[in-house]
Amino acid sequence: RPSGAGQPVPEEGPECPGPEEPCGRGGRRLRTAFSAEQISTLESSFQRQQYLGAAERRQLAGRMRLSEVQIKTWFQNRRMKLKRQL
Repeated sequence: RPSGAGQPVPEEGPECPGPEEPCGRGGRRLRTAFSAEQISTLESSFQRQQYLGAAERRQLAGRMRLSEVQIKTWFQNRRMKLKRQL
């Protein structure tokens, strides 16, 4: 087992292309564990703008080395968290 400091290692087989894509039919991605720096960047972006357009999402994803889907999902979840708090 690689020294991943407690990080889960996804099983990879012929039907499992990698951690970015689901394994087999009905498979799910592993939960993304954002770093403190990534969360800080996402939160500051959210404070400026709760909804990102495609261009902003693409730029943020490239800068943070995350996929656009991860950024989109984080913003959706963050808006729901804000809605629950209000």
